Amino acid sequence: MADGPLDTIILGGGPAGLTAGLYAARARVNAILLEKGLPGGSPLSTDIIENYPGFPDGVTGAELGERMQAQAERFGLEMRTLVGANKVVAADGAYRVETDEEPFLARSVIVAVGARPNRLGVPGEEEYVGRGVSFCATCDGAMFRDRIVAVVGGGNAAIEEAIFLTRFASKVLVVHRRDALRAVPVLQEQAFANEKIEFLWNSELKRVDGNDVVTGIEVCNRKTGVATRLNVQGVFIYIGTVPNSDVVADLVELDGRGFIKTDTSLMTSSPGIFACGDVRAGHPRQVVIATGEGAVAQMSAQRYLSELEG
Repeated sequence: MADGPLDTIILGGGPAGLTAGLYAARARVNAILLEKGLPGGSPLSTDIIENYPGFPDGVTGAELGERMQAQAERFGLEMRTLVGANKVVAADGAYRVETDEEPFLARSVIVAVGARPNRLGVPGEEEYVGRGVSFCATCDGAMFRDRIVAVVGGGNAAIEEAIFLTRFASKVLVVHRRDALRAVPVLQEQAFANEKIEFLWNSELKRVDGNDVVTGIEVCNRKTGVATRLNVQGVFIYIGTVPNSDVVADLVELDGRGFIKTDTSLMTSSPGIFACGDVRAGHPRQVVIATGEGAVAQMSAQRYLSELEG
């Protein structure tokens, strides 16, 4: 650990964290970014992003992440990859970030650690993760060429990935518990026009079956109560996310689902701790909004530090 505290520690290297890092570097703030994996965040698993300004033909999540990282590093951002925060604790007017390697001390912390896919909790789900059950079509879709797969969910992520999977699968069954999709109209139009996509309305996934790998699912109609077994070789689950807020759960106020509450400056209930991106309560899960929040969080942190110094 350095002799004195840093100005800011940024936790997370997704769009929000990388943007906060860019703004910190350009402002010559004494900051460091810690990322438990590789920079890019959840967009890394997105095949194509069509609603990020400046890319009229769309951009892959991987390319966008690489560009953001390169831009932040060009201005001198110090970044430690494969170093995740285990816990943030208060320490004599500052905050200590504990990691598996060494502790880091800073006067402010920006939490941009994102969220992870939610689980259904049905029999067979965990057992067959990596053997037919997946939470990332972009990562695993090519493994299901000429096979039948199911996608669980009706939001933007579910429909985007269902459309993507039609590049490989012979049929994509969308299992949705309601009688209408929640995805934006343009995605609905694309999905309804795709002959490979079939919809199972008012239906819930009850179990995943298999023999070493996935061989089928049991789906129950919520209106009739009739259960049906369907032969599928892959199951892709998109039913929302769980925030990775444990790292600061003892310090900040969370909402009922564990997302971090903030004020309009993105400061949490603990002075000097800010939150942005998918981990923040009320955040619409959009890359362009995450980048904006990253900028706001860093500017607010800088203002907070200036006020401390009088």
